[in-house]
Amino acid sequence: MQSYIIEGGHKLEGNVNISGSKNASLPIIAGSILNGTVSKLYNVPNIHDTQITLKILKLLGCKVKKDGNKVEINSKFMTKKEIPEELMRQMRSTVIMAGAIIGRFKEATFSYPGDCDI
Repeated sequence: MQSYIIEGGHKLEGNVNISGSKNASLPIIAGSILNGTVSKLYNVPNIHDTQITLKILKLLGCKVKKDGNKVEINSKFMTKKEIPEELMRQMRSTVIMAGAIIGRFKEATFSYPGDCDI
């Protein structure tokens, strides 16, 4: 069993890198659809869910640039309103993309999200 023993009288210092939150990043990425211009996001975790979400944006017509944990999304030229079923079914949170598309274009086409019995 691992343990930490802390003795008083000594200054504690150091750095800790905190990764971005998936649950915060996904709605923010979806929200980039709404402004119809460039959004710059920082500390976006490089995980399956964010990769799928960015792939959906590209298929919808957004320009996506990724550099480490920084993502730049340009939704100005987005014209498509249909999320492909094969991507929609990969995770539950894809449904938030539908809300953003409806918010901007007043319509969207999508299937049931993945991992969900609705």
